[in-house]
Amino acid sequence: MFAYLKGTVVAHQSEGGHRSALILEVNGVGYRLLVTSHLLRQYPPSAEVVQIFTHLSVREDQMLLYGFASAAERDLFLRLIRVNGVGPQMALSLLDTLPLPELVQAIVSGNTRRLSRAPGVGNKTAERIALELKAALSAWRQETGLTTAPCGVPTAALREELELTLLALGYSDREIEAALTAVSQMSSLANSRDPEAWLRETISWLSTNTYTNSI
Repeated sequence: MFAYLKGTVVAHQSEGGHRSALILEVNGVGYRLLVTSHLLRQYPPSAEVVQIFTHLSVREDQMLLYGFASAAERDLFLRLIRVNGVGPQMALSLLDTLPLPELVQAIVSGNTRRLSRAPGVGNKTAERIALELKAALSAWRQETGLTTAPCGVPTAALREELELTLLALGYSDREIEAALTAVSQMSSLANSRDPEAWLRETISWLSTNTYTNSI
């Protein structure tokens, strides 16, 4: 029914747990949109006009409006909720846990460990998501122009080792993803498979970059 809405964000609301909502005023009408926490950070209340892509979910007892930062994010949400056992809240949780390109990559590569980091997503559900969507998403990400991590990133095994170590040190998924993306662009690590070198540079980036203080 609604492809997108353009208006001003007038308020944020906490729905409890991992549920978040914002109120978007469009021509004097306030729309309540269920969104990810990163979209809330992207659009604080202000007089600036923003465009938010939407999906209207109609059930027997309620109508819920979901908001997304891009059409691609909304498209992936719709694909996720078609998987048996994945509801809208779980789909939002997945979108909130990993940036869009990395979420698609995790599904396409069958990385269930990364998928199961999202609150409410167990191993069996992660396996089902990868099984049902990896073929379709492999073609879809090419059509939408979604980019994956730079070619200099570590191998899957090395990346998993780095992620586990950094998680144990208290860094969040988004901090780790941002750091690995930045460090991957260093020419000195382009062909390196030394975990200590990757870990050293990643921790150095995290300790000095202001991104870690903005989460």
